[in-house]
Amino acid sequence: MRKPTLFLTAGIAALISLSAFTAAAETGYAEDRALIEDLQARYLFALDFRDAEAYAATFTEDGVLDYGAGEIKGRDAIRDMVEGMRRNAEAQREQDDSGLRPAAGRHNITNIVVEIDGDTAVGTAYWFHMGNDNPERSAQLNSFGHYEDEMVKVDGEWLFSKRKIYNEQVAEWVAGNENPVEHPGDGPRLRAPSGN
Repeated sequence: MRKPTLFLTAGIAALISLSAFTAAAETGYAEDRALIEDLQARYLFALDFRDAEAYAATFTEDGVLDYGAGEIKGRDAIRDMVEGMRRNAEAQREQDDSGLRPAAGRHNITNIVVEIDGDTAVGTAYWFHMGNDNPERSAQLNSFGHYEDEMVKVDGEWLFSKRKIYNEQVAEWVAGNENPVEHPGDGPRLRAPSGN
């Protein structure tokens, strides 16, 4: 009688251990995915409000941003790019004599696919942009594309090591015909100089 009870007890213990291991693995994925989605949202808030420090902080120190103007490498260069965007936006506001509220734009992200492997991850997601930079200041969906991301976990925080941005409004930056989740692209091409 003791052997069947012992086997039953050992079997139950093994099932409980396996269940706890599976739950821990799922919790790890869920937590990492939530942190990655938080990273993506912080990136977009920083972009829309031209917050150079917050934007650069979403990248690793040697992170790469590739949006078709050439690769921007390193946190300092990425910060400088966003500071330039902020200066340009401020200059446009100063020149606007329409009497209307300032034009604004907001990026959104959806259809997020993330594959996590330990402290690295790859992701693909759609983005779209709503803006009111028209004479009536009415809201319009005015641009869309997708991101292809490489991410790493550094001291418990997920960061972009590389972000490629495809934009369907610019001929050189379109995605192409392949599903980017299955066949990531090489990155957007450099935009042709004006006048050519």
